[in-house]
This record gives sequence, C-alpha cells and structure tokens, in this order.
Amino acid sequence: MQSSRRSFLKTIAASAVAPLFLPSRVWSAPTGPNGKLGMGFIGMGTQSRGLLGNFLGQDTRVLAGCDVDTNRRNDAKSKVDQHYGNTDCQAYSDFREIINRKDIAAVCIATPDHWHALVTLAALRAGKDVYCEKPLTHNIHEAIEVMQAVDANQRVLQTGSMQRSMKEFRVACELVQNGVIGKITHVECQFGPPGKPCDLPTDPLEPGLDWDRWCGPGPLRGYSAVLSPRGIHSGFPRWRNYKEYGGGMVCDWGAHHLDIAQWGLGMDASGPVEVQPAAAGADSGAKLVYANGIFVEHKSAGFGVHFFGTNGEVKVNRGRFDLVVAGKSLTLPEKAGEADGKKNKASGKKNKASCAALVQAAEREYLQNPKVRLYVSTTHVSNFMECVKTRKKPITSEQIGGRSAICCHLLNQSYYHNAKLQWDPAKFAFAGGTGDPSWRTRDYRAPWKV
Repeated sequence: MQSSRRSFLKTIAASAVAPLFLPSRVWSAPTGPNGKLGMGFIGMGTQSRGLLGNFLGQDTRVLAGCDVDTNRRNDAKSKVDQHYGNTDCQAYSDFREIINRKDIAAVCIATPDHWHALVTLAALRAGKDVYCEKPLTHNIHEAIEVMQAVDANQRVLQTGSMQRSMKEFRVACELVQNGVIGKITHVECQFGPPGKPCDLPTDPLEPGLDWDRWCGPGPLRGYSAVLSPRGIHSGFPRWRNYKEYGGGMVCDWGAHHLDIAQWGLGMDASGPVEVQPAAAGADSGAKLVYANGIFVEHKSAGFGVHFFGTNGEVKVNRGRFDLVVAGKSLTLPEKAGEADGKKNKASGKKNKASCAALVQAAEREYLQNPKVRLYVSTTHVSNFMECVKTRKKPITSEQIGGRSAICCHLLNQSYYHNAKLQWDPAKFAFAGGTGDPSWRTRDYRAPWKV
C-alpha cells in the first residue's frame, strides 16, 4: 500500500509540472449519473466555509475537501457528511488528489492568493470548471495564463467578485453607462494599503499542519500563526497583508471596488493605459488612467466606489447607495419613504432610507428604457451553476476577473517601485520603456511554477 501511494503521489506530482490534457469529450457532460455536479473544495478556511454552505444548497454533490490543516479539512468532511447523512466525503491534504478524480467536474478554490493560479490552472487543464476567489491571481503573468487556459480547455470560470451579483452595484454602473450623471471625469475607490514584505516572527509549529505546502510557490519561511491560524479559526487571516502571499488591501477590497470601476467605465475588455504613482512613501493616491482620460484614484477614505460626472455623482458600497443629479440628491417619494423612513422614537428623526429603496427609486426615475443593460445576476454561486449547465460566460468570467486583478497588480507595482507605468492592455505588457517584465511575475519556489 505504501508503494502504491508513493507511485500515486509521483504521478500527481508530475501532473503539476506537465498538466494533464484530456479530450474535450471526456468532460463535455459536467454532471454525474444522478444529475448533480460533482464538486471538490480546495482551501477550507473562513471564506470556503461560507461557500461550502452555499454550494451544498445547489444541485451539487460535494465529494471532497482539501486543506493543509488537518482540523480544517476534517471539519469540512464532517459538515458534508452530516449534510448527506453518510461518510462519503474524502479529506485530502494535497489538492492534486482532487484534481485527478474523474468524478469531480468542478472545484471551488479559496486558498490564499499565492496558490490561486496554480490550483486553477491544474483544474482547468484536467477539464474541470472553476469557482475561484478573488483576486483571481497573485500577479499579472498568472492572470494572462488563466485567461488563456479557460478558453483553451473550454471551461467555465467564475471569479468570486460577488459585488457584480448585488443589485446596488449593477444599477450604479447602469446609471453611469447610460449617461445619467453626464460624462464621467474620474472615479474614486476606497480601500487600504498595498502589500508589504513579510517580517513576522517565527512561532512554534504544532502537529497537523503541512507548512511547506502552505508556503507552496511562495518563499519558505518560519511558521506564523498570523499567516495561518491553526484549526477552525474565525475571521480572515492576515496573510493577505503580505506581498509574498497576498497583495495587501489593494488585492483584497481593491479587487472588489476596482472591478466595479471597470464595469461602470465599460472597460471589462480593456484596462488602464497608465499608472500614476502616489507621493513617495504614501500608501494611497496612485491613479489608473484610461485612454479616454478618465482616471481611477485609490483613496484611503471614501464611499467604496464613487463615480464623478459632469452632471452628478453615483456612490455605491455594500448596502449603501447615493445618486446626485444636477446638484440634487435622490430622495424617496413621501409615501414610499413612510415605511422605510419612520421616525425614530428616541431621536424624533427619520431613519436613513434603505439602500434597496433608493436603488429602486433610481431605476424608476432614470432607467425605465435604458440604452445599456448590464449582465443581471442575483446570486453569484447560482450564476456559476447556471453557466456550468449552459456553457455561457459567468458574470465575473476569467476575462473579468483577470483584468480586474491586473488593475490591482499594476497599482501595487507602482507602489512597490514608486514608478510611473505605461501599460498596453491589448498586449498585456508594459509600454513606453516603463516597468520591468519581471514585475509581471514572481520567483516561484520549486517544484511549483506558472
């Protein structure tokens, strides 16, 4: 048995270096005999636990979960087995064991950022559809590779940028694209600082965690509980603050808000042509500049996503929405606002109108017969499931997720090098003698490589 297992692991190790390409006919039917989509989950932290619950409510059959932490992967197995009333779910420490299962047709990836592309590419090349958390990749080179691999392998990929499946963001972008606030001059996006070098002290390593595999393609350093808290932790670990494994808040909240800026500006198939750096030493203030002169500025404070036009403003965040046209803020009609803005008994003041009511009022007032209607998705996971069946592009396909991730990476490179950059979004290359090709990628720790 030990010999057989060693042979198996050698086989899957080789598949990571020379990915398996299967005939498209093998994967033309994404569902199993019972009509349910066989799924595997890779990375079982806080975000994945929420995703697992969502997917279990879909037309799926979750067959396996993978995590480098024994407690996390066993917890995932327990939840799945409890849901189905059996003990069938397998728990793995190596993602390649999921990739090589032919009964798994789709994977959900919620690892730290530095693993996203390697797992995604292995899955795509093995003929699996992919739901991968944002940012889709850890660097520009990986984004290009993933975008190419989806079409080359005729797969469906959804990026976990779920704000596009929230109505307030879609309506905000429709208002912008339909000229309700006039010609757009600029956009402000509020999120935290870029990544920083990891200088954390080393903590004692407890049994049950494969730390070498956690580090994976990134540098192997001493274990830190900040990067990977043991067991079933709450909250979101701070690996995302460090450039070796994440990209700071630029690649966290920035991946969400810059994605909406791209959507509102109609730049999903393109991107900025220039990055203007912030003041030396600053961790906000850099700007993405588009060919039409519009710029998106990274702000440390603000409303989330704030579009400025010659005739007004649109401001949107999760559960928050504001529209100003010709100097006048959108308000609810008296009757419509009665239920939503009843007086607070303690203060005697009216409560703020809800986001949903304001969004509905904006639609009624300005979007009755719009020239531009954007992709409608009401639930991000359901949209992925529907596209797996129809083979259409999801609302945050690899092209959306990849180009939005590139916006994040360009901003970060400007901060890291305090440099003005010119960018060719068609060629995915630095232009005008700026930048360095090495900034598009990273040094990968063997045997991992993209």
